[in-house]
Amino acid sequence: MHGGEVIARVLEAQGARALFTLCGGHISPILVGCRQRGIRVIDTRHEATAVFAADAMARLTGRPGVAAVTAGPGLTNTITAVKNAQIARSPLVLLGGAAATLLKGRGALQDIDQMALLRPHVKWAAAARRVAELAPLLERAFDEARRGVPGPVFLECPVDLLYPQEAVRQLYLGAAKGTSLAARATRLYLNVHLARLFAGSRRVRVAAPRAAAPPLPPPRTLERAAALLAAARQPLLLIGAQALLEADAVDDLARAVIALGAPVYLSGGARGLLGRAHPLVMRHQRRAALREADLVLLAGVPCDFRLDYGRHIRRDAQYIAVNRSRDELFLNRRPTLALHADPGRTLRALAGRVQDGARWEAWRERLRTRDAEREAEIARMAAERGAYLNPLHLCREIEAALPDEAIVIGDGGDFVATAAYTISPRGPLRWLDPGPFGTLGVGAGFALGAALARPGAEIWTLFGDGAFGYSLAEFDTFARHGLPIIGVVGNDAGWTQIARDQVAILGDDVGTALAPSAYHRAAEGLGAEGLLLDDPELIADTLAEARARARAGRPVLINARLDRSEFRKGSLSM
Repeated sequence: MHGGEVIARVLEAQGARALFTLCGGHISPILVGCRQRGIRVIDTRHEATAVFAADAMARLTGRPGVAAVTAGPGLTNTITAVKNAQIARSPLVLLGGAAATLLKGRGALQDIDQMALLRPHVKWAAAARRVAELAPLLERAFDEARRGVPGPVFLECPVDLLYPQEAVRQLYLGAAKGTSLAARATRLYLNVHLARLFAGSRRVRVAAPRAAAPPLPPPRTLERAAALLAAARQPLLLIGAQALLEADAVDDLARAVIALGAPVYLSGGARGLLGRAHPLVMRHQRRAALREADLVLLAGVPCDFRLDYGRHIRRDAQYIAVNRSRDELFLNRRPTLALHADPGRTLRALAGRVQDGARWEAWRERLRTRDAEREAEIARMAAERGAYLNPLHLCREIEAALPDEAIVIGDGGDFVATAAYTISPRGPLRWLDPGPFGTLGVGAGFALGAALARPGAEIWTLFGDGAFGYSLAEFDTFARHGLPIIGVVGNDAGWTQIARDQVAILGDDVGTALAPSAYHRAAEGLGAEGLLLDDPELIADTLAEARARARAGRPVLINARLDRSEFRKGSLSM
């Protein structure tokens, strides 16, 4: 068994459904080994896409996704995607090829100090030095990715550990022929090194995956949190994606939040937790609600820029923080009560202790009234017409067209933020966005991961036209692998989110102007279906046509020409 087969056996035992990759000679045995063991190999057009796909797989299944990339530039291309997963607390395993063990530091092809490059951006990193180390190190990688605060991990796999022993022997000994003393000494040294590389490789054992027990709050601290919540007159819950790390328990989490009865705002990947339009879920005017609440519970949400570094919560309010990360518990503002624990399990435990939510009805009704007023305002703005499509109107039509099982992915600035106000996921784990790092370019990779995690679900990816530049080539990937992903490009010919403030403050649009490109034609050239949408009267028909073509097994891209909108004017974040 060569090293690529060892890795494939471990991935199979860990329940990996797919391996995302961009091929390279350093990692070919891993790809071949995986396909031979029935693990689907999805090859992308950029290594970052492969890592984004593994990230999405992890978010939707609760199990680490896996990506494999070749050495050197293959690995450097992943850094943004790895960092995005680290900041989003998403567990994934990155396998990286490397120069042969005897050639490191000697100018081998694509040989760089990969460990120094990756260590700052992962939870754990290791380099295998013998074939027998591959299985235990990879098993530990899965454990480390899931444990405590989840995140990406990295395992370096030198090329001479992956290929069959005969091929590696030929590689090394073929360059040491001759009868001279130097040649004989070289062969002796190489044979000793080869014996060490392959020692124990015939006795490789693959273990079953170990359960990762999430941290739980101490009972006394939990009772104090329940008492604070029970005493509140105007409580507010903010729930982030970290509360949904246990993907198999999201339905239990939803029931617990409903049982608590407090109004709730859902952030990022937690969107859709209570379904499409649950009366406890508020969508608008969050800042005003936070300033009125007398108790705020942040479940997996840190006091970062999204909460103005904690200043959105009024100073005299009780503030409970629940987070797997000790650092995030105390970021920028000290809570009244800090629970270093899994937010999802904590909310489920609190539901059994606080169930008298009826007394908060007047508070909930006040927030619902404010939400309804904002919805009416958005509806009025969506009715405005111009030369092309009003982005609010387009997003409301997409909202009406989505089936219940659809997964929606956002990759962009202005257009995607507009969609976040108007499109409601139908259930938990049906919304994916980059997370707090604000990374552009996640769209195609997230779509790949979602398609593999949820076969049969409609995958809708909403792109800004700026962000779409990172994902266009992956429509070739969708077509080659038969993945009927629906993409919608909000094409307003600009980096609009940046231009709004840049032009207003600095008086110059330099670097923010794009062309109204025919993205649908480019997608057609890559093997997908392309649809141009520039008439508001044809939105419903075009969306229906895209769904029909996707049901026929084809990826589809809708190039939606947008009018400029003032909906998100003044949205600068720092």
